[in-house]
Amino acid sequence: MDYTIQTSVSGDFDEVVDATIASLEDEGFGVLCDIDVQATLEEKLGEEFQQYRILGACNPALAHEGITEETELGALLPCNVIVYETDDREVVVSAVDPHKLLGIADNEALDGIATEVQERIERTLSAVTDDFEPASEA
Repeated sequence: MDYTIQTSVSGDFDEVVDATIASLEDEGFGVLCDIDVQATLEEKLGEEFQQYRILGACNPALAHEGITEETELGALLPCNVIVYETDDREVVVSAVDPHKLLGIADNEALDGIATEVQERIERTLSAVTDDFEPASEA
């Protein structure tokens, strides 16, 4: 995917979610919402779906800086991080590429914020990868 940055690991799904949340918190992000897509689709549609969670992550200082520079930026927040299990029982942790996301605003003043968010997200993904075995290569 050219609009996300991601890692794939072998591990218990819930443990990977917990490690992702902890790593985001270590990088200054709070998880404002945690959407269990599997449970929601079962409840609302009666459909079975793989384990899939959407974590709405926000770093208050960076969000404040961004919406101060670009008021409409709030429509793109929080940054979503997804955790899902593949058919091969690997767990993928994926986040939107901040440069792609903030590029929508076409405001060069946001470039530094995008770089800061990307560095923090990459450290989060690295921490998750360090906590679990890397997924096997297909």
